[in-house]
Amino acid sequence: MNIIGRIFGRSDPHGVVRPLYMAVIQGARDPAWYREAGVADTINGRFEAMCMLVCLLLLRLEREENRDRADVLLTELFVTDMDGQLREAGVGDLMVGKHIGKMMSALGGRLGSMRSALAQIAEGEEATAALGPLLARNLHEGREEPAQKVQIAARRIAAIHDLLADKSLAEILAGDIAMDAVDQDMPS
Repeated sequence: MNIIGRIFGRSDPHGVVRPLYMAVIQGARDPAWYREAGVADTINGRFEAMCMLVCLLLLRLEREENRDRADVLLTELFVTDMDGQLREAGVGDLMVGKHIGKMMSALGGRLGSMRSALAQIAEGEEATAALGPLLARNLHEGREEPAQKVQIAARRIAAIHDLLADKSLAEILAGDIAMDAVDQDMPS
């Protein structure tokens, strides 16, 4: 926060989730998504990686009774960032709202699909089988990817889900989630 904000008492309403959002950005930039998991290194591909991570976090935050609107604040920060990214890319003011609406619709759809796939995994279904349709449709943008890349993407998502399940709310909000560490624990 700048000095003028401190003088006039403005606080960052998203400050509580900003470290978490920075961890999402860092996690989405992990080269493993693009090299090993088959995500296209494009604007759409990077959006899909971010969207998957935001969904995993929103689903984790749902379990917290005392999340104190952290899920709402995380979503708002995501929208604000995407708005800024669109404007920086040259999308005009009249079109930004439409793009944001589509992005939020996409986030909602992915959230429902992710919830369903993770429930299937919890019931014993293998991660690739449960997450495969979601990955093909979204993370891989309809491209036919080699089975190994689909398997790596599914395992990474399942491992991040497990990692988040073991973290406290305080650790999550502090951004202490080290999503790139899941690669070290994954079977080859």
